[in-house]
Amino acid sequence: MIKFLQAKGTIFFILGILGFIGVVITIIVLATGHSAPDKLMAMYIGIFGLIPNLLLLIIDRGCVWKFGAVKVNKVEKYILGIFILLLILNWIRLQSQL
Repeated sequence: MIKFLQAKGTIFFILGILGFIGVVITIIVLATGHSAPDKLMAMYIGIFGLIPNLLLLIIDRGCVWKFGAVKVNKVEKYILGIFILLLILNWIRLQSQL
């Protein structure tokens, strides 16, 4: 498993697997609740949490198959850096509104 992650693992693949596990745990906890709103929330989290995550994993694996893990990791680092920069800029914007 470690050799696979070193050879074919990418940033979005690892984040996608961790997100997938987190969503599944959240769904299990909510679905075993006693109220109907909890079960409904579990269904909505399943739809809006698992499907985009699954699409991200499929696209990531397709790109790794076509271009290789090193090139895909380089692009994913740029994308992740841009998202972090946007989060920081948004935080600064929100702090300046106070």
